[in-house]
Order: sequence, then C-alpha cells, then structure tokens
Amino acid sequence: MLQNNPKLKALIVSLWNTFWSGGIANPLTAIEQITYLLFVKRLDELESKRERDAEFTGEKYTSKFDGEYTPWIDESLYRPKPDATETEKAELYKKREEALKPRPKKELKWSFFSNMAPAEKMLLHFRNNVFPHIKDLNDESSSFTKYMKNAVFIIQKPSLLVEAVKKVDEIFIEIAEDAKDGKQSFQDIQGDVYEMLLKEIATAGKNGQFRTPRHLIKLLAELTEPKLGNKIADPACGTGGFLLGAYQYILSDLVRRKEPELLQKDEDGFERASISSVLDKKNKQILNDSFYGFDIDTTMVRLGLMNLMMHGIDNPHIEYKDTLSKNYNETGQYDIVLANPPFTGKLDKGDVNPDLGIDTGSTELLFLARISKMLRAGGKAAVIIPEGVLFGSSKAQKATRKILLKDNQLEAVISLPAGAFKPYTGVKTAILVFTKVEEDSKTWHTEKVWFYALENDGYSLDDNRRKLKENPLPIVKSEFTARKTAEYPDRKNHFFVPLEEIQKNELDLSFNRYKEYEYTEQSYEPPKEILAKLIAMEKGILTDMQELNELIG
Repeated sequence: MLQNNPKLKALIVSLWNTFWSGGIANPLTAIEQITYLLFVKRLDELESKRERDAEFTGEKYTSKFDGEYTPWIDESLYRPKPDATETEKAELYKKREEALKPRPKKELKWSFFSNMAPAEKMLLHFRNNVFPHIKDLNDESSSFTKYMKNAVFIIQKPSLLVEAVKKVDEIFIEIAEDAKDGKQSFQDIQGDVYEMLLKEIATAGKNGQFRTPRHLIKLLAELTEPKLGNKIADPACGTGGFLLGAYQYILSDLVRRKEPELLQKDEDGFERASISSVLDKKNKQILNDSFYGFDIDTTMVRLGLMNLMMHGIDNPHIEYKDTLSKNYNETGQYDIVLANPPFTGKLDKGDVNPDLGIDTGSTELLFLARISKMLRAGGKAAVIIPEGVLFGSSKAQKATRKILLKDNQLEAVISLPAGAFKPYTGVKTAILVFTKVEEDSKTWHTEKVWFYALENDGYSLDDNRRKLKENPLPIVKSEFTARKTAEYPDRKNHFFVPLEEIQKNELDLSFNRYKEYEYTEQSYEPPKEILAKLIAMEKGILTDMQELNELIG
C-alpha cells in the first residue's frame, strides 16, 4: 500500500493537486485523465521490454508502435486567403501534403513526446495523435476499442499536461527504485492513484463504489486458488482489482511450480513473484482469455480495461453490463468468481432479472444470487458482504442464505474487523467462501460451515490504515486449508457449526451467534471493608488539607 512509501504517496498527492489547480476537480474525471497518462507511460515500458525480449530470443515481435501514422494538422493553417494567387495556393497545398506525410509510430511513445517543447506542441501532439492511437490500440471487436470510442481527453492547459507528465515520470522512477530495493514488486499504480483520490475527498464514491484494499483482494485469491485455464469473473468489477489479484496469484502459482526460488514474501506475508519465464506465449494466450468483468459505469469499464492491460493482459474481457438485469442471463460459465459488490445500491425492482429468485431491491442479496448462478458445478466464489446479510430476518435475506446452503457448499464465513474499509465506510463486513453444487437444489449441500474471526487485517483500523508489524492474513489462509483435518475443542476464534444447528437458528450465519464466550465471575470485598477504606482515604485528604492551610497562613 502507498502508506509503505511516503515519497510515492507524496508524489501521487502532488499529482492530484496538479489536476485540482489545473481546473479538473471532479475526482472521477481526474482519475480517468490520470489513468490515460499512466496507461501511455506503462504501454511504452511494456512494449520496450517486449521488443528487447524478442531481440534476445530471436523471436519476431510486432510492436504496437511499429508502422506509421498520419499526423493531425490544423487545417486552418492551410486555407488560402481569398486574394491568394494560384502560385501561393499551390505552395500552401504542397506544405499541407508535406505535413500529412506518414510518420513513424514511435513518435507516439511516451519517451518521444514527454520531452517535447514548447508545451503547446506537446498538448496538440498528445490530444490529436497519441490519444487517438491509444483509443484504437486493439482491433474493432475488442472491449477496449469499443469502450474507448467515447473516451475524451479533456486537458486544455499545456502547462497542466507538462506538469502531469513530469509527475508521472517521477512516480515511475520511485516505483522502479522501490522494486530495485526489494521492498515490493511493481504496484497496481492506477489503483493506488484511485485509492488516494478517494481518500482525498473522504467519500465512498457514487453507488457505494469504493476500492477494495489490495491485501483483502490477495486474501480472496488465496482462498479460492485460481488456476491457469480457469475462467474468472467479477460481476461488479470497478477498476478490475479482483481480476488483477487472480492474475497475480496464477503467475505466482506458476512460478511456485517451476521456479520456486523466485518467490518472495510481499508486505502482507504472501508469496508473490513477478512475470518470469513461466509466462510463455502459450500461457499468455490462456491468461488473455481467462478474465471477465462487468460494470454499469463506463468510466469504471475503461479504467478496468486499462488497469489489466497495464499489467500485461493484452485483451481483457470487461463489458458495460448490469449483471442483475433482465439483459444478463449467463449461468454455469465460471470456475472462479471474486467480488465485493456494491452494498448500498438500490435498484428498480422492475428491471431485476426474475431468474435470480430473490424478491428484493437490495443489491448485496441479488449479487449473491447472481454469483451462485454464474458458477459452474464445482466452481468456487469468495465474496465480501455486509454482515447484515448473515443474520437479517427478512424473507429475502433468508432466501439468499438458503441459496448459499442448498445450491452451494458454504465452506467458510470469515468475519472481518470493523474498520477494514475505512476511511470509505465503517460497515462491518465478512467474506463468504462457497462452492457451487447444483442449481435450484431441493436438498441441502452444506453439512457444516467453518467460522473464523479476524481481529485485525494487518493495518490499523482507523482512517489512516497504517501497516502493522504482524501479517495475520496468511494465517487465515493456512487455517482455512487445515480446517478439514483440524480439531476444535472450543468455539472461541475458529470452529465448525453443523447445518442442523444453523437451521435451528433460522439460518443465522453470524460468527457471534455461535461463538463461545467466557464469563469471569467478579469478586468484590464486603461493603464494610470498602467503607472503612473510603473513610481512611477521607481522613488522609483532611490531614493534607490542614497541613496546606497552615503553610499558607
């Protein structure tokens, strides 16, 4: 997290302030414009690395900056004056043709235009040449091209672009230094910027959207253990954090099997590895077709697409789609679903897909039903939900818990500490882990549920969310893995509860319902002894006051 690197944090705050002072104060607008710049910078680095790798291995590689482009020109400069002679007109047309001559696409790289001067020239080049190239980066059938069509680069001030480019360069230099020092691998920088901007305005955003902390994303990936070849989805993907978390878990797992010596413990205690020789052409193609995200905010769709592409997934499948509506009917398609769907969203019940089988407008319940339907038999989900879902007494809440216990094998309820999502919300949350068994099941497929209480998540539970020394999340993973053979003598921190007991408690799935509390009997001195001590104290106070009175005359 950014808190581990004060310099990087300061640079990102400074970048935000640059946009604010430049007249772009809307946080989502600023995030989108900043992400365009980060994307172009990261694309330059990725393409340069791939070109070097291809040169080293002798393989042919077609860069996204190979070939030529037709430069934009200001047509007003080439319009002849009404009284121009034919010779002057011909000369002007010749200059226009010269200006329109194709130029090498390498001029569209960050490394070329970032030092362009004057500032006005850089802005015109970025807006009219670089940005259109980025929008058409993939073929017409790709999600990226589809959702970038309406993207607009709104920076109008040349000085703002120059300053922003300078700050982005500084941020990448700092990240490279951090990685070189072994503190952390290349971070999800777009997500960090998003997180910092949200913190700056101290709001959860619209429709209950806010970024899931990266360490919790890692935990959900660890609990579901996605594998190469799995089809992985997030029905409310936002910036694509969960899909990226699954991608990074798969990469680390591939390294674990082939080059375990390259694994390192990250800041949260999980084993991680950066891209290495395991990511060959075959594996890369499999991963390109593994990740599917959906969101109802086109800005989020664009951010999610660019986020995954910045990390090496060339053609991610992220779509503008309401997965709760009548227009979405995918069932039994996915091996893994990871999600932190919006808690507070309320819907027009008339647009809710009736196949979900839940009569409610509460998104947290509908998303659980949707996720259950998305999973194929044997597919696994890890979902963050508000704890009210676990014990609420409404008909819809009970119906949702039935789906979890009947259509699925509900494996675990992991209670997260209050404050896990500060500063954006103080809502108490939990993680549900379940495996799909059968759609619309008439029988119960859960025999017992494992409960675990996480007292802290490795970060302070205040608005600052400072990193603590301990790393409790890997312990959750190891306890979850060992649960099938473990014996639990009590119900203090983690334990199993059989289905029969859950049924007797109206399908209540809250940790506190089943936790075993220890009551220590309090012993008190007899009242006479307490009174004697009070009298003795009073006498001492009076003696001290008399001495003080004599001293002051």
